[in-house]
Amino acid sequence: MSSSMLGAVISEVEVTNMDRFGLWILVREKEYFLPYGEYPWFKDAKVDQLLNVQLLNKDHLLWPDLDVDLSVESLDQPDNYPLTYR
Repeated sequence: MSSSMLGAVISEVEVTNMDRFGLWILVREKEYFLPYGEYPWFKDAKVDQLLNVQLLNKDHLLWPDLDVDLSVESLDQPDNYPLTYR
């Protein structure tokens, strides 16, 4: 038996893919690619640490297991946030 209606999306953020170059996250129906060269905190993380992401206050991404915080605005407008981890 199958339902003709799909369930409602209940998560506003999720990791949709990851590979040796980076990870993709979906935030409120917009997808972002985070390359490890620019976001090195994710490179050696375990899968369950990467998947444990939360959206706080509609603009704040938090990976609590990695102690990483990112603003969605910094993903939308990276030129406005030139400081990167070195």
